[in-house]
Amino acid sequence: MQFINITFIIILSLRLYTLFISACNESRLIAKGAIQYGKVNSILLSLAHVTFYIAAIYEANKRFVEFDQLSQVGLAVLIFSLVILFYVIYTLDEIWTVKIYILPHHKINRSFLFKYIRHPNYFLNIIPELIGLSLFCHAMATATIGLPVYFILLAIRIKQEETAMAHLL
Repeated sequence: MQFINITFIIILSLRLYTLFISACNESRLIAKGAIQYGKVNSILLSLAHVTFYIAAIYEANKRFVEFDQLSQVGLAVLIFSLVILFYVIYTLDEIWTVKIYILPHHKINRSFLFKYIRHPNYFLNIIPELIGLSLFCHAMATATIGLPVYFILLAIRIKQEETAMAHLL
């Protein structure tokens, strides 16, 4: 159980660091005249993400989960998702945020990952992150309730992002 909790804290710390990066980038984008889209949904996604993390670790501690094969698979998926997240942050650089901001002269990223996979941050980072966290924590109740809710919010987010960027394509 201790390994699960310590690893969870490390993963949570990495995600908090990405929020710091997002906040710094957001300030710069606003200063450059970027417009935010989907504000309410961004708030709901943030709440869903935080709630998912809390519920998953709660479920792990309630059940006294040990680091077994299922947890190993979950950790591998989590690590993959974090690698993708940091690659996306590196690739998007100063325009990466957890919200939708579009600059007046926004440029579409056409790097390798973005060229071949639509919305890699969602499909290769966020969805695997939540699935990996569920497996890592043996949080099947969290996954059963949280994933459908999150997927609805994410579908709305993708539609909002595509609408906001339609004029750039």
